[in-house]
Amino acid sequence: MQTEIKNRWVNKDGSLDMNELLKAFQQFWRENSGIWQEKYQYKEAAPHLILQAFLQRVINAGGDILREYAANRNRMDLCVRYGSNKYPIEIKLHYGPKTIPEGLEQLGGYMDEVGETTGWLVVFDRREEASWEERIYWKTEAEGGRTIHVVGA
Repeated sequence: MQTEIKNRWVNKDGSLDMNELLKAFQQFWRENSGIWQEKYQYKEAAPHLILQAFLQRVINAGGDILREYAANRNRMDLCVRYGSNKYPIEIKLHYGPKTIPEGLEQLGGYMDEVGETTGWLVVFDRREEASWEERIYWKTEAEGGRTIHVVGA
């Protein structure tokens, strides 16, 4: 695993290109998830831990990954801080048609609490019958002044 952030994930203004970083994670997950999911006794923990480990390169380059970040009385799964920017991330496991709508609502509330207009909802689809083409996707939802990128993994 890389130990520092590549310049391609840092914009000219010094902000993090979270979209490109998470697209790289999608490919990493596709290529490596099978091995790691089998190593963890708690199957639900594997996606969280692997994403955090992948994002660790942000910390190594001067950023922070805040886990269970306080958003008023609630806690979002991850908030990456890089420079003066915050990147809210909510992680969900696919359990059916309500996963994404509920995740969008939840993350939208967190974003409002921390004053951010862009966030990322990472949805891990562990259904054995789902193809990688179904699991790996990128959708952008814009509503109410917020932009949420739904990242399938």
